[in-house]
Amino acid sequence: MLPTLNGRIQTRVLGLGIIGFFVALLITPILPTGDLGIGQAYRVTLSVLLTVVLVGVLWELLYHFLMQFRWEKDWPTLFGLLTMINEGILVWLLVRYTTIVVPEHLRPSLTAFLIQFIVTWLVFWIIENGPMRLVFHRWRFSGGRFL
Repeated sequence: MLPTLNGRIQTRVLGLGIIGFFVALLITPILPTGDLGIGQAYRVTLSVLLTVVLVGVLWELLYHFLMQFRWEKDWPTLFGLLTMINEGILVWLLVRYTTIVVPEHLRPSLTAFLIQFIVTWLVFWIIENGPMRLVFHRWRFSGGRFL
C-alpha cells in the first residue's frame, strides 16, 4: 500500500514534530550560535523546525502532483532522502532573507542551520524508513495515515 497524500502529510507533521523536537533539544546547546543565549538559540532552532514542517506540507502537495506522472505513483526511497536538498535550500532562503521565520538579529549562521537541518532530516528519514515501519506495521496498510 502506498502512502496517500493525507498519510504523507500526517507522517511529516507528526514525525518531524516529535523527532525534530527531540533532535533540536539535543543539538541546540552545541550549535555554533555565536553570542545568542540558550533561550534565544532554542527559539531559533524551533522556529526553523516549524518552518521545515510547514514548508514540507507545501512540498508534499507539489510531490503528489509530480508523482501522478510516474507509472507507480510513488518515489524511490532514495528520492525521499534527496528531497532534503531542495527543501533545505528553500528553508535557508526563508530563514536568511526574510523576517517571516526569525527576526534579523536572531538569524542563524549557515553552519548552524546546516547542522540542524541535515541532522534532523537524516534522523527523521532513518526512523521513518526503518524502525517506524517495524513498530507501526499497520501504518503502511492504512496509506500512511495515523488517524
